[in-house]
Amino acid sequence: MENRTAPPTVWCIVLAYNGVELTLECLATLRNQDYPSLHLLVVDNASTDGTAEILRQQAPDVELLEAPENLGYAGGNNLGMRHALANGAELLFLVNNDTRLDPHCVAALVEEIQKPPACGAVGPMVYTWDNWEIISSAGGWVDWAAADAVNVGAGEVDQGQYPPRSVDFVNGCGILVSKAAIERVGLIDERFFMYWEETDWCIRMRKAGLDVRFQPAAKMQHKAPLTWRAQSPATLYYMGRNRLHFFARHTQGVQKVQALYRASRGLIHGIIRNRLEKNFCASSAARWALIDGLFGRWGRRTLAFC
Repeated sequence: MENRTAPPTVWCIVLAYNGVELTLECLATLRNQDYPSLHLLVVDNASTDGTAEILRQQAPDVELLEAPENLGYAGGNNLGMRHALANGAELLFLVNNDTRLDPHCVAALVEEIQKPPACGAVGPMVYTWDNWEIISSAGGWVDWAAADAVNVGAGEVDQGQYPPRSVDFVNGCGILVSKAAIERVGLIDERFFMYWEETDWCIRMRKAGLDVRFQPAAKMQHKAPLTWRAQSPATLYYMGRNRLHFFARHTQGVQKVQALYRASRGLIHGIIRNRLEKNFCASSAARWALIDGLFGRWGRRTLAFC
């Protein structure tokens, strides 16, 4: 008799902060996966739109964890991962609630993460929200010289130009990680709160000898703008501040001095440019990002940018 090993259960951890209709749509695409063994877990990051109660009524098949406050991307996902690991999870799929998944997404990611060499994390091809042909991220690379991180292919039409490959990081809107990787490098660094944390996590995996890979056979859409001009002041703040944190952590010597100079110069330009354009909220966000980044004030910050 043929002995077949059951496929590992994938814990899909959907992080939600408001946008309950998006969460329900994301869950519908997860239920439609062709992968045979999924456990659906929503972490509600203290939503104010009734997300938890609506999910209890409309998605009773989904396990729900309610955070006591908004813990950000890092803290919210860590809450979900600790729960999943305590219940025997081997593979964990972190999913933003503002995503839609192709039916083969999870299966393609699981197949990739099980290939040698040892892989800590794998991410899908991410498309824009309104077009399954326009790339949002085909994996990411860190530009150490410019002190920046780049989502490869953003804005391009997908013509198969990005094959499966090792990358510096994958977009945090959809990332499959293994229990073994978490045991080796730990959970997400909550000092980031949100933005740059998945880049830091993936670089830590790579430094620990684990591969990080991109698999275009796995496909998803993400409701996120492609340019910085469409970002909120809070997003601009965390992106700017955490850029300083990331490069302070992962560079040394002359490279660190150069990286921090370039990241700081970018924020100074943002302060001036936005002020000249009378975008005072964005200018204030850049100013506070520079101040807090240089003084090492991390985690969640409640600031009035306007």
